[in-house]
Amino acid sequence: MRLVKQIPHDRLLIQVHQYNGKYILKIELSGFEQIFKIPENEVNNLDLLDSLIDANFISNCVKRFVDMRNDWMLIQQKLS
Repeated sequence: MRLVKQIPHDRLLIQVHQYNGKYILKIELSGFEQIFKIPENEVNNLDLLDSLIDANFISNCVKRFVDMRNDWMLIQQKLS
């Protein structure tokens, strides 16, 4: 997997990798990550991907991270 681009953000690590005919959009926060696999032929311009990662997209990602953390906390409670 080859790192193609890192998209600056103040809270999230946002990276675009290229692997096996796909762009892998990886978003990471506090040990949790979300991955979107996008076929290369669906992206004509990699800079266009930056513009699609808008405030609404980021907000939805953060909500999923909160849900992921809550799910993990429930699992931890069951383990103890």
